[in-house]
Amino acid sequence: MSDQNLQQKLDAAGDVVELLRNQQVGPNPYPGVPAEYSNWRNEQRAWSKSAVLFNQSYHMVELYVRGPDAFKLLEYLAINSFKNFAVNKAKQFVPVTPDGYVIGDVILFYLAEEEFSLVGRVPAIEWVEFHAQYGDWEVTVERDERTAMRTDGVRKNYRFQLQGPNAMKILGIAMGETPPDLKFFNMAHIDIGGKDVIALRHGMAGQPGYELFGPWEDYKAVHAALVEAGKNDGLTLVGGRAYSSNTLESGWLPSPLPAFYTGDSQMMKDFRAWAGANSYAGMCSVGGSHVPDSVEGYYLTPWDIGYGHIVKFDHDFVGREALEKMATETHKTKVTLALDPEDVLRAMSSMFANGDRAKYFEFPSAVYAMHPFDQVLCDGKQIGVSTWIGYSSNEGSMLSLAMIDPDYVEFGKEVTLVWGEPNGGTSKPTVEPHVQTEIKAIVSPVPYSSVARNSYADSWRQSGKGVS
Repeated sequence: MSDQNLQQKLDAAGDVVELLRNQQVGPNPYPGVPAEYSNWRNEQRAWSKSAVLFNQSYHMVELYVRGPDAFKLLEYLAINSFKNFAVNKAKQFVPVTPDGYVIGDVILFYLAEEEFSLVGRVPAIEWVEFHAQYGDWEVTVERDERTAMRTDGVRKNYRFQLQGPNAMKILGIAMGETPPDLKFFNMAHIDIGGKDVIALRHGMAGQPGYELFGPWEDYKAVHAALVEAGKNDGLTLVGGRAYSSNTLESGWLPSPLPAFYTGDSQMMKDFRAWAGANSYAGMCSVGGSHVPDSVEGYYLTPWDIGYGHIVKFDHDFVGREALEKMATETHKTKVTLALDPEDVLRAMSSMFANGDRAKYFEFPSAVYAMHPFDQVLCDGKQIGVSTWIGYSSNEGSMLSLAMIDPDYVEFGKEVTLVWGEPNGGTSKPTVEPHVQTEIKAIVSPVPYSSVARNSYADSWRQSGKGVS
């Protein structure tokens, strides 16, 4: 199996939808940190009440791209503009296929002349690796693999995020001086505990904060200095359980399925021949009540996930022609669904019955596949899909990130989420036998958190209208 390429694996499987729905893997793990340092409820509350220290050192891939053509290669693969992109800046890097469907997104760091790094989920990383070899580009790539895929436990860099109302105060104490007043997604070198640290102005749930990273050998010293600096201001360490739920409040959609499985262009055929059977696309899982006739029913456009505003036709890039045609079409709109508490309780109470049981709600993230897709209905008609679901202690609500037809985007409107998989479930080890149930939900803004809606600059998050 390991000698197969992705295309051969897909050909052998036949039905790609069934392959993905029955993959023997659950949601992405968050290694290297405890599930909880205290309890996930307090850890959630800390990012809105005091401050948190996220440890992102373990679960994301980092890819270095270096060389005279590095800028041109990355620009060629991105839907967003590279105008005014310079050293000590970062940006969201969003590639699509030649057919215009989303592959994923990562954060792109402009570290130095002819040197960049991309940090995040694997699909976009593999797409860049492929193109570095596929085209006539004068570049080199260096991949620093996530902890779950290595045995030495050592990364190239540590990566922390300090966030919350007290974050700036704590960072100032750790530095011994006032933190730099950086614009969003700008970087600067700072000193923490005598160590050179790169600070990126960032945020994950609307609160002020910085992403901090540097050489792995400085991990312990920088972490200890931050913990010491925050001891009197409510700094809370966040474990894996709470970390994966912050997206419910911020509105970032972490789980678009990479649209690698189809496409007749030579580029896509060559990619599937290049990618191994054990690549991300060959191993990832899909779950939920949405079961399309073909895998294309899982594909998403930039507009569907709220990235329409960053699509810029000021440069040549993979997928440009397809996106130019899509630009005038009607797209799904990203919203938050606030699930009805009584319906959620009804589903949960079935766990104590001897008869049929609904799919279990895990807390705080009720996600049991790497790519969740649940049906969203209105008057029995499917109007969209939910792609992430979980509980927010800050909002006191079970929330879902969803994409629905724009005609139904009316805040306060009642819709229905179909919870659970058809026919009793699939063979994924994270899925127990269950029956589907319908849960009422209220169409709400994205981000759901009013702080996040009003804090992010120059993005879909700022208006709270749920549109790109």
